[in-house]
Amino acid sequence: MSIRERLSGNEAAAIAMKQINPDVVAAFPITPSTEIPQYFSTFVSNGEVDTEFVAVESEHSAMSACIGAEAAGGRAMTATSANGLSLMWEMIYIASSLRLPIVMSLVNRAVSGPLNIHNDHSDAMGVRDSGWIMLFSENNQEAYDNLLMAHRIAEHKDVLLPLMVCQDGFITSHSIENIELESDELVKKFVGEYKPEHYLLNHKEPIAVGPLDLQAYLFEHKAQQAEAMRNAKKVIKEVAKEFEELTGRKYSFFEEYKTQDADIVIVAMNSTAGTAKFTADKLRNQGIKAGVLKVRMFRPFPGEEIAKALANAKAVAVLDKADGLNAVGGPLFTDITSAMQVNKVSVPTVNYIYGIGGRDTKVTDIESVYTDLQDIVKTGNIDNPYRYLGLRK
Repeated sequence: MSIRERLSGNEAAAIAMKQINPDVVAAFPITPSTEIPQYFSTFVSNGEVDTEFVAVESEHSAMSACIGAEAAGGRAMTATSANGLSLMWEMIYIASSLRLPIVMSLVNRAVSGPLNIHNDHSDAMGVRDSGWIMLFSENNQEAYDNLLMAHRIAEHKDVLLPLMVCQDGFITSHSIENIELESDELVKKFVGEYKPEHYLLNHKEPIAVGPLDLQAYLFEHKAQQAEAMRNAKKVIKEVAKEFEELTGRKYSFFEEYKTQDADIVIVAMNSTAGTAKFTADKLRNQGIKAGVLKVRMFRPFPGEEIAKALANAKAVAVLDKADGLNAVGGPLFTDITSAMQVNKVSVPTVNYIYGIGGRDTKVTDIESVYTDLQDIVKTGNIDNPYRYLGLRK
């Protein structure tokens, strides 16, 4: 029986961490993720967990400490945002290349500069190809649930990759919503204990971690990382099925909201998906066949599955809360259009960059996107596929 509660996204993440009770949490405060280690530190001081909490001097050190703890055989977690993630950049790659299943709560925020503490996805998109599994969360419930599933995915013997759970800074991290929590006992049983096969403190098997890896082997090791990321798709599906059986809450690679018969579809991630669903409902009441595809699993990217899900649409808009700054569209847009091309799916598709630096995205904004899609269906003319939504003239 789930426990009804009202929590912010940060509180939900901290409670998930408490229930997981990792061996080590290393963290350095940065808005808007600061509350997560702050809440968790109270659980440590109150004796509710037996985690070793390491208050470090920077985010680079936070990830370094997690790497050390995980390599030694412990289960390690952390949380950060934006510039903090940027400062971790070197260690982010090292964590994945060493195949250490660290779990991080990433509260998405604009990366400087200029300085901005509000939400967009530039931080996550900056490390999208670093070898981390990436799950995005529409609301507080999904952020909590993703964290409960995270270790089961990351620590699987066929995966062994770090995993970040993303949620929108302030929009969900600081907003209180109704949420269903699971009991500590159920979470403990579901997550299980971490029993790595190889680790530094195993005196029966002396090993080195992070040695020099030159021409003879690095290529093969990177291919193994890529294979582990492919394996993660199967594991994510299996863990989600078991989670559904346990809690009744269903998750997949993405959510198809009224897409089965939709003529026009918006693709979005995180909290914007909720606004898009509300708008789609409004248009459905007017007889307009609108749908939403919400991407939950961004890495590994479910390209084949998304292409199939969008194949029957007449026009698609991909919303990116980060600009690719590459003259060919945002990161989600380029991934989706690539997947559609590879899988021989031809649907007129346009990109909207939106919400940069926390710019509000309203129902009227989403309605304007659906209106544009209707025009594309009627005329067959895309004109400029690279667009901005909510940009002041």
